[in-house]
Amino acid sequence: MDDLPFTPTAAVTPRTLAGICFLAAPTELAQAGRDRMVGLYGDTPFEHADVVVALGGDGFMLETMHRTLNIELPVYGMNCGSVGFLMNPYQEEGLKERLACAQDVVLHPLRMSAITRTGAVEEALALNEVSLLRQQRQTAKIRISIDGRMRLAELVCDGVLVATPAGSTAYNLSAHGPIVPLSANLLPLTPISAFRPRRWRGALLPATAEVMFEVLEPDKRPVAAVADFTEVRDVASVAVSEDRSVRTIILFDPDQGLSERIVAEQFTV
Repeated sequence: MDDLPFTPTAAVTPRTLAGICFLAAPTELAQAGRDRMVGLYGDTPFEHADVVVALGGDGFMLETMHRTLNIELPVYGMNCGSVGFLMNPYQEEGLKERLACAQDVVLHPLRMSAITRTGAVEEALALNEVSLLRQQRQTAKIRISIDGRMRLAELVCDGVLVATPAGSTAYNLSAHGPIVPLSANLLPLTPISAFRPRRWRGALLPATAEVMFEVLEPDKRPVAAVADFTEVRDVASVAVSEDRSVRTIILFDPDQGLSERIVAEQFTV
């Protein structure tokens, strides 16, 4: 299964449910929900928990997933936000039964290695996407190489991104990139407002691809690189690849798993 970007199972791997840690976004709705949940089920400190219940929206869920990278602590999201694509419905009753029946999905992030114009090296992980964005009024000029081979000598654009399959329904979709099923073993490479070549709509890359972005004319056309919520400004080059040595586990109610949601999103009108 090592060639797949995720590992779904029919039911959650058997786990102790004694220690539930409740985390909540800093909103009135999420904080009130946490207070009620703690009153019903108690609260275990994060470092001693068996499972984390994240109360909030997709942004808070993403932050929580970053906190659990590589520590084998599954996250079950409950929607107290707006979209809730990564979340389960908020319901106070029967939480332990829902956790016992939940399906788990293992996700691997992208690793961004950015070199700034001063030569500093900055690394970060992204569960949604790594994006390059122009910093000023002028368009960016970016050269793109895949696995050491130049594929696009000059992309004139507002930006460009590489997304994970799980993140393909987020910024990537808004930039008119393709939705990628979790089992497709592909990474979408999507331009953001491409000016030249005007008709280039991006590419689908194998999950093993190593992508290199080189910023052309960086003094005149500065570019920032963003891995989820980590931003590095004034980059000269950015390397992106999937890091299968790192993983996070998220839980979904039966028949509402992430794979189904991604497929269903393609039929949303």
